[in-house]
Amino acid sequence: MNEDIKASLFVTCLVDQFYPQVGESVVSVLRRQGVRVDFPIDQTCCGQPAFNSGYHTEAKKIARQVLKLLANSEYVVVPSGSCATMLRVFYPELFEDEPEMAEAARELSRRVYEFSEFVVKVLGVTNVGAEASGRVTYHAACHLLRELGVNREPLELLENVDGIEFAPLRGNVACCGFGGTFAVKMASISEAMLEEKLSEIEDTGADTVVACDMSCLMHIGGALSRRRASARTMHLAELLANGKAAADGR
Repeated sequence: MNEDIKASLFVTCLVDQFYPQVGESVVSVLRRQGVRVDFPIDQTCCGQPAFNSGYHTEAKKIARQVLKLLANSEYVVVPSGSCATMLRVFYPELFEDEPEMAEAARELSRRVYEFSEFVVKVLGVTNVGAEASGRVTYHAACHLLRELGVNREPLELLENVDGIEFAPLRGNVACCGFGGTFAVKMASISEAMLEEKLSEIEDTGADTVVACDMSCLMHIGGALSRRRASARTMHLAELLANGKAAADGR
């Protein structure tokens, strides 16, 4: 167990406002592994929407608050490759013209981990005792894969979920078309990319589409719902929170 490890949950805006069960699942999984989890109550958006839209001055204001808030956290766990990338990769870039703040950003970046990455790389765990049923497929979110280089970790965790049948997604590394403001600014392109993703999901015959970012899952899930498809979406943390270990209270 990992009773000597403390982690702060940076929950992200989408989880906080729309999918609180994902945050609860992250806490459940980590605590069952012995991690002492805290939730910095004053956390806000990481500033990524402003940063991606070119509003760097506004993004800096938010980033300064986040850096101050997480300054004393031993580890920062984020249930989103996108937001974890903002904290770990883009904060140092954002402050490259301010040496003192850039150093603070780099110092934080060394303590930031996406959820699946933290479980596998820091805790050294690939089997959390999860149980489920049905056929499951996996979509690799863009920032998670390309900016953080997290590829095998979610798959290793899925491989050890008892009772599921894993169905590889043919285009699992292709973007789903969300991309934050991209889906608004380039709606027709986004929709075409999403249609391709939906076709690939249907080909797997999966009951559940798992990913590590609720932004992707919101985009995919909305389209599946409009199609009245039988497949549902689920964050990896939700799947891992299920099972005998949870029932036993571990």
